[in-house]
Amino acid sequence: MRKPATELHAPEAAPPRADDLLGLARAAAARDPAAIRTLVTELGGAMLRSVRKVLGPHHPDVEDATQEAVLALLQALPSFRAECTVLHFASRIAVMTALGTRRRLRVRERFDEPDAPIDVASDESGASPFAEAVSNRRREMVLEVLDRMPEATAEALALHFVLGYTVDEIAALAGVSPNTVWSRLRLGKEALRRALANNAKLAELFRGRDT
Repeated sequence: MRKPATELHAPEAAPPRADDLLGLARAAAARDPAAIRTLVTELGGAMLRSVRKVLGPHHPDVEDATQEAVLALLQALPSFRAECTVLHFASRIAVMTALGTRRRLRVRERFDEPDAPIDVASDESGASPFAEAVSNRRREMVLEVLDRMPEATAEALALHFVLGYTVDEIAALAGVSPNTVWSRLRLGKEALRRALANNAKLAELFRGRDT
């Protein structure tokens, strides 16, 4: 039986929610000093939390990386196309800046202290101590593998595993299709599996976690 024409089309997506910071971001992109100060105040806390998620809450470079991320955000604002919220855009820049900091530190450690531990952010969800320990260890292992990945793959994996962004949110942030994000996540997960291949106990931490 032929379906009515109205059933042949997918329902229209709900209109995107208004971004309260968009006007402020536009003014800041035009180099309005007051808008820049207000935008930094509005986004600074979220960007700091994103950097801490990657570097760890007590890492000595957290403040410097956050300041670097804020400067990178201000430089990127003129090219912001509002395909995602300003907050998501800022968080992405914070994550990528922190990943760059990690990579630089890894290079430095090869010559200084190759066995120095990397501080890992605590779980801010209020989970049990055991769940927090598992979450911390998972995050640490993801980030260690990210240090050796291509930037685009590392970004997708960090946004998904570290900040908990969905595939659609990552696609909007990166300006690519959801299928491309799925592909990057698949490559990243394959790299994680290879890293875990010889360690059954650590592999258990990732069991059941699907994208």
